[in-house]
Amino acid sequence: MPTFRRGEVVRILEARPGLQRVEVALADGPARAYVLTALTGQVEPGERVVVNTTAVELGLGTGGWHVVHWSLDRDEFVAPGPGHIMKLRYTSLQADTGSAEEFHPDLAGADDLGGMPVLHVPLHSQLPAAVVGVRSVRPDARIAYVMTDGAALPLALSDLVAAMTQRSLIDTTVTAGHAFGGDHEAVSAPAALLAARIAGQADVAIVAMGPGIVGTGSRFGHTGVEAPTWLGAAADLGGTPIAALRVSFADPRERHHGLSHHSATALGRLGSARATVVLPAIGGDEEHRLLTEVTEAGIAARHEVVTAPAPDVLGAFAGHGLTVGSMGRPASADPVLFLAAGAAGALAARRIPAR
Repeated sequence: MPTFRRGEVVRILEARPGLQRVEVALADGPARAYVLTALTGQVEPGERVVVNTTAVELGLGTGGWHVVHWSLDRDEFVAPGPGHIMKLRYTSLQADTGSAEEFHPDLAGADDLGGMPVLHVPLHSQLPAAVVGVRSVRPDARIAYVMTDGAALPLALSDLVAAMTQRSLIDTTVTAGHAFGGDHEAVSAPAALLAARIAGQADVAIVAMGPGIVGTGSRFGHTGVEAPTWLGAAADLGGTPIAALRVSFADPRERHHGLSHHSATALGRLGSARATVVLPAIGGDEEHRLLTEVTEAGIAARHEVVTAPAPDVLGAFAGHGLTVGSMGRPASADPVLFLAAGAAGALAARRIPAR
C-alpha cells in the first residue's frame, strides 16, 4: 500500500516539458522528488505538496526520488487531453491521452508494417546503443522509439529519450499500453507498431520498456517476458522481428551474469514467432560462453541466431554527449551490455526495406 507525506517545495532542481525535479522539505529532512506536470501541474518554491514516498522507503531502484502527488495550494488542475482514450484508467490520475487512431485515419484499417524492422531491446539503458547502432549503418533512417508499459510509465521521466530527441537521434516516440507522453499514444502492441510505421513514418522501430524493470528473481516473474509479445506482433503484421540480448560480465548476480535469465526465459521458453536474435561479435571466451548459453537456453532452436559486429557504441555515446549506464555502472564498466544492443541496431538497419 502507498505511503504519502506532506512537504514543501524548497527549490526547482531541473525542468523540461512534462517533468520537474525539485527539492522538498519533509518532516524528517530534505529530499528529492519529481513532478509529472502533465498529471498534476507545475509547482513553485513554497508550495505545500503531498509526496508519494513508497518506493524510496522500500529501497527500490528509483534513484532516491519521491513523487509529488498533489499541491495543497492548488484548488483545481484542468488540462484537457486531445482525445477520449484514457490511460492510468480507474485511478485518481487517469488522463485522457487520446490515441494515434483518433488523429491518423490511415491507422483505422492498417494491418501491415511493410517489412519494417522491429527491434526489441530488454533494458531501457540499452536503447541509446540500439539507436547509435542503427545510425552507424543508416544515418538517414527515421527511428521510432516505442515505449512499453513494462517499467516506468511516463516517457517524460527518461533522461535518455530527452537527450536523444534533442540531438535528433530519435525521430518520433510512441507510448503503448498505460505508458504515456509519446508523440503518439497507442492502446496495444500491434497498434503501437502500426503507429510508429504510419503516423511516425518510421523506417525502424526500437521497442523497449521505460526506465527500470520489474522482477521478483523468479523465472517468469519479471517484465522482461514482454519480448515475445512484441516480436510476435511484428511478425504477425509483416514486420521483421529482431531481438537484442541482455548480457553482462559485470553484473554480480549469477542470474544476470553472462546471458541474463530474462533473455533466456523470454526467448528460449515463450512465444511462437521466429525472430532474429543478435549475438554481439565480441570474440574470445566471452563470445563462446554466450553462444553456449544461448544454445542451452533453447534460443537457437526457436530463433535464427546471428553473430554480428557492433559499432563503437561507447565512442558514439561520447561523441553525442550522452551519459549512459545501467544498474549504477557506467557503460564503460559493462560494455558487452551495450555492444549487444548496438550490434542488433546495426543489423536492424541493414534490414530496412526500400520504401
